[in-house]
Amino acid sequence: MQKKITIMIYNILNGDSLACSFPDARIEGDIIVVREGLIDGDLSGSNLQDFWQSRAKYMGVSETEYHGKVVNEFEKIMNAPDNSEFNLWFEYDLFCQVNMWFVISIIDSLPIKKKVFAVYTSYLDKTSKQFWNGFGAANSDELKVCYAKRISLSEADIHLGQGLWKAYKNGNLEELTNLSKNQSLAFPYLEEVVNAHVDRFPKDGTKGRPERVIEDITKNISTDFHKVFKEFWNRESIYGFGDTQLRSLYDKVMHCR
Repeated sequence: MQKKITIMIYNILNGDSLACSFPDARIEGDIIVVREGLIDGDLSGSNLQDFWQSRAKYMGVSETEYHGKVVNEFEKIMNAPDNSEFNLWFEYDLFCQVNMWFVISIIDSLPIKKKVFAVYTSYLDKTSKQFWNGFGAANSDELKVCYAKRISLSEADIHLGQGLWKAYKNGNLEELTNLSKNQSLAFPYLEEVVNAHVDRFPKDGTKGRPERVIEDITKNISTDFHKVFKEFWNRESIYGFGDTQLRSLYDKVMHCR
């Protein structure tokens, strides 16, 4: 008699906001919450232990606190059994994509049989204001639609995700740009997103694209941070910046006025 294979299903969610609304959709599987923002800060460390230390220090929290809140969730991925299925609930924007590349790099290193799927905000049209970051606005039925339209990642896709993370972590913009030319359903707006990242670091030493946009907003619309934040999101939601990221850029721009 053939032994029945038990499949563990994990829904890896990008942040606590989605984790709050997700259970209402009654989608099968355990929840893992990614509580990182790897778009920003120190990424140094030749192994995960050193990397966690760098991140805790950058965030200004103790290693114990960082471990309890952040690393514990990643360890659920690292301890997944054979024949696990991972559903990656990440949005199209740069903030989410970078986190997703990191998660894929962890999954890629697991010595187990696995299936990996990308779940995007496929209920939205690209003309929608929420297009780049639309899980927050999604109701249970819309989350079910996203799940039904999930995209299976091939071995090549998983290796691409691993490569993207390595290039990103090492600050290798040329390699990142080369990798972004890969056509893959699993990374539908890759070139656009990578270009947005590369635009943060102009070769000629001038201000990056986000700073230039903030400068324009503070000159022509308002210097009030909340208004700047809202307008920046209207123009550049591809970055997916939160308050923390935008505040440091805003302070930099205001300081140089």
